[in-house]
Amino acid sequence: MHLSLRRATCLGLAATLSACAGQASLKSGEDTGPDPVIAEPAPSAIPTVNIAPAEGWPANTTPTAASGLKVTAFASGLDHPRWLYVLPNGDVLVAESNAPPGRSGIGGIKGKIMGAVKKRAGGAVPSPNRITLLRDSNGDGVAETRSIYASNLSSPFGMALVGDTLYIANTDSLVRAHYTAGETRLAAAPEKVADLPGKAGDKFNHHWTKSLLAAPDGSRFYVGVGSNSNIAENGMDAEANRAAVLELDANGGSQRVYAGGLRNPVGLAWEPRSGQLWAVVNERDELGNDLVPDYLTRVDSGAFYGWPYSYFGQHVDTRVKPQRPDLVATARRPDYALGSHVAPLGLAFANGDALGSDYAEGAFIGLHGSWNRKPLNGYKVVFVPFRGGMPAGAMRDVLSGFLDEGGNARGRPVGVAIDKRGALLVADDVGNVIWRVTRGAAR
Repeated sequence: MHLSLRRATCLGLAATLSACAGQASLKSGEDTGPDPVIAEPAPSAIPTVNIAPAEGWPANTTPTAASGLKVTAFASGLDHPRWLYVLPNGDVLVAESNAPPGRSGIGGIKGKIMGAVKKRAGGAVPSPNRITLLRDSNGDGVAETRSIYASNLSSPFGMALVGDTLYIANTDSLVRAHYTAGETRLAAAPEKVADLPGKAGDKFNHHWTKSLLAAPDGSRFYVGVGSNSNIAENGMDAEANRAAVLELDANGGSQRVYAGGLRNPVGLAWEPRSGQLWAVVNERDELGNDLVPDYLTRVDSGAFYGWPYSYFGQHVDTRVKPQRPDLVATARRPDYALGSHVAPLGLAFANGDALGSDYAEGAFIGLHGSWNRKPLNGYKVVFVPFRGGMPAGAMRDVLSGFLDEGGNARGRPVGVAIDKRGALLVADDVGNVIWRVTRGAAR
């Protein structure tokens, strides 16, 4: 079949599937919070497809900030910015990155549909494979300096500075290089510390992002590694050290599963009051518009969170064969549901009250947005308030308006970070912008 005809066929089938998919039945908010409604499963052999086509931002437009906040562009014209890291001197590192070619682990007509979906949603661009440095020298909230800080990487994502060493999590390895404050480019190419799942030779690399978080004392690293499938349809051998948060020592000498059963843990962060490790997790697809809620949760050493055998605690996924009731019996219930198919990626905890007292304690989360749900869900940045180190109240919108009235994606939020002056930074990989949210006059 000719390539354009094949693509048209896939898109036509995707549109047909979307038209036949039905609608979510839960009311808004019922699938969020510490005690969400867990709907009855409605599995499907071919996924519900509801695409928000990538359009980009019209000139002189921005997302909509919550009352009392304002948003401006910190930097624009980037190339698929995914992840952010703020250096001690205030410089901002941006991982401009995307999936490596091939090895998605999804084949047949389903794989073709997913490829077409990614292209329409703005997710099929080649990976720039670089980290860019942004610097706001005069403090006006706009980066005047932009430089390629590191290049020729392999789908880079997570970053962490420990002392004078910068660590970078590629899709296939943890690497490091000497850091000098104020430099606009790494003086030497990074050296490999350890392999990560997804290295060359692995048959599949379905969830390619590798988030990275250093222990407070710098002796260990925590790496979020997503599954190699939806529900282990490629076999559990393909899931070794996946669907997990891995713990590595700083020299790469040891590596273990710190916590497992987390289908795709992306954002990792330390909750500042308790010192507890938290993560946002993308759950499984194809159980219907109302399942499964993605979530925010504490991540404890040795804990198991259900995937692939169960979801949101001990709700068994009967599609998985063979079953493991012994593991299901130990499955930890997540702390806070964020809604079904919202695709949470970025996670950053509040650091002071620069955005006002309403945002002084809690978690900012970038919801990249759904493709497997009707109607669309996510496509915004939210705040989950905390008290005493735990979620305490309904999440609320911080930044919205990423979808236009026609359901097109003007942008999609990914990584979030708190800059040196307490503002919230948001990477937008469709708009190719880094947004900066500050305190402002109420509307």
